[in-house]
Amino acid sequence: MHRRAHIAMIGIPAVSHTLPSLEIIRELVDRGHRVTYANDPVMADLVTGTGAELVPYATTLPTGDEEWPDDPVAGMDVFLDEAITQLPVLRAAYGADRPDLFLYDIAGYGARMLGIGWGIPSVQLSPTYVAWADYGDTAMAEVRSLPGAAEHFGKMDAWLAENGVTGLDHTSFVARPERSLAMIPREMQPFADTVPDTVTFVGPCLGERADQGEWTRPADAGKVLLVSLGSAYTNQPGFYRECLKAFGDLPGWHVVLQIGKYMDPAELGEAPANVETHSWVPQLAVLRQADAFVTHAGMGGSSEGLYSGVPMIAVPQAVDQFGNADRLEELGVARRIDTADATADLLRSTLLELASDPEVARRLADISARLQAGGTSYAADLIEAELPG
Repeated sequence: MHRRAHIAMIGIPAVSHTLPSLEIIRELVDRGHRVTYANDPVMADLVTGTGAELVPYATTLPTGDEEWPDDPVAGMDVFLDEAITQLPVLRAAYGADRPDLFLYDIAGYGARMLGIGWGIPSVQLSPTYVAWADYGDTAMAEVRSLPGAAEHFGKMDAWLAENGVTGLDHTSFVARPERSLAMIPREMQPFADTVPDTVTFVGPCLGERADQGEWTRPADAGKVLLVSLGSAYTNQPGFYRECLKAFGDLPGWHVVLQIGKYMDPAELGEAPANVETHSWVPQLAVLRQADAFVTHAGMGGSSEGLYSGVPMIAVPQAVDQFGNADRLEELGVARRIDTADATADLLRSTLLELASDPEVARRLADISARLQAGGTSYAADLIEAELPG
């Protein structure tokens, strides 16, 4: 048993960054800790639903219909500007209410900044892959050659210096945390064997998510297919039409099609009888009863697909999704089909091939069993082990 501690989580208002660690927050609250959670009020319901106390700040990130930048340097700038804006709010909120331990999202730079300045330990909760041994000489070297990179890194280094952080450059500060829990399958991590031992792969921390609603498999459904491109890159009417052609009236299959909030279902015409169309579905509830998954291969969706043991058709849309799609294919549990190539014929034949392949099923069963042995309770134990005293 650990004494009751004040644990502060520093997050950002992006669903893909917030959902993966929510069950860890809930578990820490259930263990009797006081957990405060800095985030924009747009995430208030998710945060307070765990029992944590919201510490509000006004975000500068896109939260509505705004577009996230495709350029990687511009994307890093967006997160840096968020941290610069967030830091004074955190300093004011926690100056007289200092936590025993900081937890933080990969973009919650202010937590590590304050932890260093105040002598408080910090643990990064990473919803995606982490830096490997030669990350700075490979991945970051490529980024540093891009237009605008020098200005970005100069701004970051100046911000660190202004706040008294010495001996750490951008890569060391952002990508080399003192302690990190990676909430992804180790199978999804590039160069996993070279990741430092300050990182522990706890795997997906999924819980029941009853607050997101339930989904009931129709009694006459032979097999269930979920089609979802997540929450950000969903305005894809042409792709959804190909899915309707591919899977509509496919004998033995019931299809759950999530089209996102940017799409009007009327644009797709009348759905076949075996297809239910929604702007949003409780994804994990569906996956637990599904037999296959068409996904954009975001890290969250990829992890949930592996955890649930379902074969995947990966249709990447942006950022890390292309690499994730390739990794799923390398694992032998998915096929990558780029959006431009996603014809109805190819989608249908790929689904039938994957769903009937016993080797795919065996590999998925192996990975799923390993992932279900880790998770939320393990992560909470590791966090409590970092508490002072």
